[in-house]
Amino acid sequence: MAKLVFGMNQSLDGYVDHMAFGPSPTLFRHFIEEAQGQAGSVYGRRMYEIMRYWDDDHPEWDAERHAFAAAWRNQQKWVVSRSLKSLGPNATLVEEDLEGTIRALKAERDGEIEVAGPDLARSLTELGLIDEYRIYLHPVVLGHGKPYFAGPRPPLRLMTHDRIGEDVLRLTYVPA
Repeated sequence: MAKLVFGMNQSLDGYVDHMAFGPSPTLFRHFIEEAQGQAGSVYGRRMYEIMRYWDDDHPEWDAERHAFAAAWRNQQKWVVSRSLKSLGPNATLVEEDLEGTIRALKAERDGEIEVAGPDLARSLTELGLIDEYRIYLHPVVLGHGKPYFAGPRPPLRLMTHDRIGEDVLRLTYVPA
């Protein structure tokens, strides 16, 4: 049975914003390795549209970015949306029965399935489907933005914590 994992970069004051801060080279390498080992990813529409950037090669990319793009392109993706009509390679549209679809994915697969985006994570948290939360805590204060927890805060229990690179802490929680 697969484990559903929601993990994102977060500021010290609880916000996620891929434009305000990003991963160091060490953390980016960590994300490449995670993407290579995941059983798939579940995206909301907005996060999927952001991630579609990785569908096309860009001349300014270094080897690490090419490696991430390859891992992302090879990965099975499920996109939760009622408005999208076309998707890129290896992507399946989920328009209805979010709970049933995710329960079936978890039952059919082994490994980790990433949840991408706080709005989608809110819906899956409300349904009790997220098995693990990973906060990549950066030493940045934004003061505003999209919160990591976009809805009710579930009771959580800290399982592990570790340092990645010089200044990022990964905090791993499970529902309490």
